[in-house]
Amino acid sequence: MRVSATRRKHAAAASSTTRTVVRPTPRTTSRTGRRAAGRTAGRTGLVLFTTAAVLSSAGCFGSSDDPSRHGPTRAGKTPGAKRTIVWNTRPSSIASLGDSITRGFDACSVLSDCPEVSWSTGTDVQSLAQRLLPATTARSGTHSWNFAKTGAVVADLPGQIEAAAARKPKLITVMIGANDACRDSVDEMTSTEQFRSTFTSALTRLRRDLPKTQVYVASVPDLKRLWSEGRKNVFGRQIWKLGICPSMLKDSEHLDAASNDRRQRVADRVTEYNKVLKDVCGRDVLCRYDPAVHEYRFTTSELSKWDWFHPSKAGQAQLADMAYRRITASAP
Repeated sequence: MRVSATRRKHAAAASSTTRTVVRPTPRTTSRTGRRAAGRTAGRTGLVLFTTAAVLSSAGCFGSSDDPSRHGPTRAGKTPGAKRTIVWNTRPSSIASLGDSITRGFDACSVLSDCPEVSWSTGTDVQSLAQRLLPATTARSGTHSWNFAKTGAVVADLPGQIEAAAARKPKLITVMIGANDACRDSVDEMTSTEQFRSTFTSALTRLRRDLPKTQVYVASVPDLKRLWSEGRKNVFGRQIWKLGICPSMLKDSEHLDAASNDRRQRVADRVTEYNKVLKDVCGRDVLCRYDPAVHEYRFTTSELSKWDWFHPSKAGQAQLADMAYRRITASAP
């Protein structure tokens, strides 16, 4: 019996798909047998094709991203290469966290906030936002937000981070710790251990909520230096008696051993806080700590003319200078 062209094609497909199939002899071959062989070969080819597809999708054959394979990956990277994290020196949005310094307290009027002159996000001073963001964006305030609170301590950071996370800023600035040292007495200062634990948890939460956001952490200012400079003003010493940073500024004119020892204990605690900020920030590749704020020797003209302790508008501009240099540096 003649075999049709279609059947010859089926037989050829079966032969090429399953090479181990033994050809039947002409005497045992029938039409039914040939049809069964064709169906078997078709099913075998389908099973092999399906199995190969499943194994390939599961990575069992080694995808092009498999580091065990030779040659570049689909992304053009060599095997085992890690993604390089690059610090962006021109972030497109900024959120500020912290205390009264970042709120511009006493910079414009007595005992009140003045966020418009804040070193971080102010609009009436050459703030960080004014320097980094496009002019129209910086003036509008649509890409900069100030979540700092006068009187805030490190324990208040998580709440500020939660508020900032809703805006998804590209850069967050943090200046915190002065109020943890500025207590009614030195015994009430936040312990270094608690400060470390709280700041670590806060930065961990920030990184969880904002994995790609850059963080600038300013050091705590030298409170003893502020006392030393501000005490030159008689009116300032009277304002301090209202309760501004008692642990450092109480009895500001006294130079006895006990008073000096008290002030030194506050200064030492600030130094410990700054070490914590540096250590914790240093473990995050998208965090930059800046020692410049603590090292800066504020002058009387850079202190508020209402309390001689908080930065004036000129002092806020100096803080912005320091932050700008650190953030725009090509290397940490």
